[in-house]
Amino acid sequence: MFPFIRIGDFYLPTYGLLVATAFVVALWIVSRLSRRSGIDPDAAVNLGIYTALAGIIGSKALMIALDFDYYAANPGELFSLTTLQAGGIFFGGLIAGLVTAVWYIRRKKLPGFKTADLFAPGLALGHGIGRLGCFSAGCCWGAHADSGWSVTFTHPEANRLFGTPLDTPLYPTQLYEAFSEFAIFGILLWLFRKPHGPGAIIGWYLILYPAARFSIEFIRAHDAANPYIGPFVAEQWIALALMAVGIWIVASSRRRETVRTH
Repeated sequence: MFPFIRIGDFYLPTYGLLVATAFVVALWIVSRLSRRSGIDPDAAVNLGIYTALAGIIGSKALMIALDFDYYAANPGELFSLTTLQAGGIFFGGLIAGLVTAVWYIRRKKLPGFKTADLFAPGLALGHGIGRLGCFSAGCCWGAHADSGWSVTFTHPEANRLFGTPLDTPLYPTQLYEAFSEFAIFGILLWLFRKPHGPGAIIGWYLILYPAARFSIEFIRAHDAANPYIGPFVAEQWIALALMAVGIWIVASSRRRETVRTH
């Protein structure tokens, strides 16, 4: 809706501003929770930076992989402004971030699940803010909406940069995801402040966010680059896999906590 913020003759991309804000806010949350967990805040913040960089690379890598034929035919687009400004696919960033986090945690000999737990609330809040950036830019739009609850994009830059349909009522999937993430942040923060076993918080994140994303994908627009594989698109299959991992982590955490307290 508002892809740029104008300050005099200077234009600032709203998406970039909100993503930067999301990153700073998420790191602040991590720093605060690390003190509560007894984990070195500097190590936690450094882990956040490495994970974020991996997440950016991973999200764009999955986006390119799902549209490989286009980028193979147009290799110059790999480094175009459109590709650089695109948010990519979050699940690619999440997986790359998790792999990087495991590497850093093992290298620094940090408590694995306990460290992952303190990142989960900040990840949810930061992602929610980032989705507001998606809405502002016009990317990640929803399918055509016949209901009254819809949004119509009109800014030509959204169409030029992302191919966003203009003057067409669409489901505001970006807002659905943002509000889902804000709710998940509240749930995770509440759980974090209660007694819990290591891994419980990140486990619940891997259950709650993929469940929300799985549902939203039914009303999200999909192009030929992301075809249905059986009854679902690729993101939905990834969501189901991550939910299974989350359920396993939460169940394991509860078993460990039960053994510890008896």
